[in-house]
Amino acid sequence: MNKDQIEGKVKDVAGRAERQAGEWSGDPESQAKGAANQAEGKVQNAWGKAKDAVKDAVNKSKDSPKPSERDDEALEADDEESPRRRAS
Repeated sequence: MNKDQIEGKVKDVAGRAERQAGEWSGDPESQAKGAANQAEGKVQNAWGKAKDAVKDAVNKSKDSPKPSERDDEALEADDEESPRRRAS
């Protein structure tokens, strides 16, 4: 969880509370402000999740072997498994 996700969640919850208070008090301005803050929080939270997903994908790609390394490993495994190939 990163800073954007935390701040987004806080804005979402605060906006939801403000919107609800506006509904209870009959104040359409508070309702609108609260709904706007809630939407802003949801967007910021989603942005934080997207950033985390990209970061995870980059880290995963750094950890996985390069295509040429995978091909070499596959050839070595084939050589070990196939005695006929050694005899040829």
